Amino acid sequence: MATFLSVVSVSNGDMSYSIAEETKLGFVVGNIAKDIGISKKAMQTRRARLNTVGSRKRYCDINSETGDLFVAERIDREQLCGPRASCNLNFEMVLENPLELHRISVHIVDINDNSPMFATDIIKFEISESTDKGARFAVGEAHDADIGTNNVQNYSLEKNDYFVFDVHSNNGKERYGELVLEKKLDREQQREIKLTLTASDGGIPQRSGTVVIHVVVLDANDNTPVFSQSAYRVSLPENSPIGTEVVKVNATDGDEGANGQVTYDFVRISEDLSKLFILDHKTGSIQLSGHLDFEEEVSYDLRIQAKDAFGLASFSSVIVDVVDVNDNAPQISFQSGTHYIAENAPPGSEVGIINLQDKDSGANGRVHCSIQSNVPFKLNPSIKNYYSLVTTAELDRERIPEYNLTITATDEGMPPLSSFQTIHLLLSDVNDNPPTFEKQSYTAYVTENNKPGTSMCSVGATDPDWGQNGTVFYSLVPQEVHGLQVSSFLSINGDTGVVHAVRSFDYEKFRSITFQILARDNGSPPRSSNVTVSVFITDENDNSPQILYPSEEGTSFMTEVVPKGTLSGSLVSKVIAVDADSGQNAWLSYQVVKSTDPGLFAISLHSGEIRAMRDISESDSTKQNLIVSVKDNGNPPLSATCSVFLLISDNLADVPELKDMPYEQSNQKLTSYLIIALVSVCVFFLSFIILILAMKYCCRGKPRPFFDGAVAVPSGYFPPNYAEVDGIGTLRSCYNYDAYLTTGSRTSDFKFVRSYNENTMLADQTLRNSTNDAIGGNEVSLAVAEDSVEVCVMS
Repeated sequence: MATFLSVVSVSNGDMSYSIAEETKLGFVVGNIAKDIGISKKAMQTRRARLNTVGSRKRYCDINSETGDLFVAERIDREQLCGPRASCNLNFEMVLENPLELHRISVHIVDINDNSPMFATDIIKFEISESTDKGARFAVGEAHDADIGTNNVQNYSLEKNDYFVFDVHSNNGKERYGELVLEKKLDREQQREIKLTLTASDGGIPQRSGTVVIHVVVLDANDNTPVFSQSAYRVSLPENSPIGTEVVKVNATDGDEGANGQVTYDFVRISEDLSKLFILDHKTGSIQLSGHLDFEEEVSYDLRIQAKDAFGLASFSSVIVDVVDVNDNAPQISFQSGTHYIAENAPPGSEVGIINLQDKDSGANGRVHCSIQSNVPFKLNPSIKNYYSLVTTAELDRERIPEYNLTITATDEGMPPLSSFQTIHLLLSDVNDNPPTFEKQSYTAYVTENNKPGTSMCSVGATDPDWGQNGTVFYSLVPQEVHGLQVSSFLSINGDTGVVHAVRSFDYEKFRSITFQILARDNGSPPRSSNVTVSVFITDENDNSPQILYPSEEGTSFMTEVVPKGTLSGSLVSKVIAVDADSGQNAWLSYQVVKSTDPGLFAISLHSGEIRAMRDISESDSTKQNLIVSVKDNGNPPLSATCSVFLLISDNLADVPELKDMPYEQSNQKLTSYLIIALVSVCVFFLSFIILILAMKYCCRGKPRPFFDGAVAVPSGYFPPNYAEVDGIGTLRSCYNYDAYLTTGSRTSDFKFVRSYNENTMLADQTLRNSTNDAIGGNEVSLAVAEDSVEVCVMS
């Protein structure tokens, strides 16, 4: 079988090809890419596709990689187009971005693949012997499904003595013949005649079919049936029910009796037509036996034969025009390679193409398309029954992640038919949101002396983006804290946001750390945000009280001189202590744990002031030793002890008697100590007088710090960091004392009086938080005027 292929024309977007029927599957009809002048790559990137027009089968398809149009299904021209002379397959090739439409017509060329066939195997004639020479008897034509030269071209009758075959053309469409009587019949000589009629087509190779003509010789029958119309034409709606009478043909015969009895029959009818129409052989009524479909066939041509009882026949045609009714709803096709659209697509972006098809014709086939109004999309009409689906506003996946678009297509039929299709569009994520922390700032507390690796707090940030764009990682913002990088103090879990301590903290060195945490997503490019975290270090009772006065450094010791006439309640000395901790951990309490004379002196629980419990008498021992315990209010509490040495004397000349006071079990060099003490007292006294004179004349009215070896504590004793965050120290406020100096004396006589703000608490009372009771500060000073001494403990 030869294959025919040709490109007829390419103009104005239309292309035509020709191909022989029964071409093998996969055969390349032509290269569309080359014919329309685009590259093969463009065929792929513009998503070229082929839509069939007016056919349910997809006989041809397109290879988007090569641009070839190839045969996809078996093509049988006779089944596809029947007797029509022109047989075409129509396609529409669609290209996207921009939208472009090319109409393609493939002409199906007939090949000689069908042989001529008669309606029956035997054609029977009953001819009267009285029939005149030249009488004609119609013989039904042979049917060949092929067209053109492949159709029936010639008839040949078996050689005989009575008949010849005369071929006629039916309006130039079909060839049929008649038996022509050339010699009168003689029933007595031959009662019947059997002849073979052969029909041949003009194809290569030639095909033929035969039928047997059986002639029975009868007596005379000189009238043939005559139809009332040479052709009948009727219109029938395609939705006509089965059993509907299409038309009733009528033929009359002038003969009487059996010669005038007329019967009707189809001359030639295909198997498909026999399922649609039935003919009553006696009445000539043609009825509908199947369902008509305007979309399958718009017209039918039926050949009817009327024959009398003795074989005389005539012919007529019945043309049935099928009237279209609106029985097909529009078909909606969403033609797009993907159902995803980026959320940052600008307004006007093309999402896909909507194609509408309606198999009806005229107004029944005109379709309108619409979309619901509450979505950021619209339909733009494009080329014939094509619409572009485009965006009308900015999209936000975090607000609306997907859309269900309902497309409605309605035709113009009466009544109109509609169809619906829901298109599910998903928005693909774009990294357009930075991580957002749950709080504007974070505060955490950690106790000092923590273990390295301790979890202190946790931060959390959320990102409404999806996938990697919404995956949050945490890190510390590089910065210096207390002169070091923040990473030397803290670390953070990048996945969970948990902040850990890298080292152990000391409240006495620094009390807070402020730093920033960066939350970054994994998008491209990544987005980030910061949050400030403040970590406050809380105090722990890890420092014992430190006694500033009396000092016991080295082997020296300090002795307070108490006049013998001291009255009960007089202040004789003071223990000064500080605690590096803060809060209640730095609240100090004082207690005498051992003394030479237990009933003579007592110490204030909170101020550390040592006072005489009774009047000092001559019988009291001149040397008194007190062991004082200083304890903080921590849990558990820490403590320290010191020794306070008191000498009851009215004159510094009694100082040599200190040789009897034990100190470190060594009294071997008492004489040297006494000499050194006397010299020191003299130097101190002279310095004291000079300082008082200088204050009197230079800074009159302004107290100046002055430190006495007996009752004052140099400021150098105070550590630099004994102060709480809130300003409440560990030392009490100022205490005022009246001082009396004796002229010409080597010693100074002090009048000990009660403190102006004394709030001495007994040992069995409860400690309460008071700025006047708490001891905490960094400076102790002694201000001396002409007639008074002011001892201040500054916090």
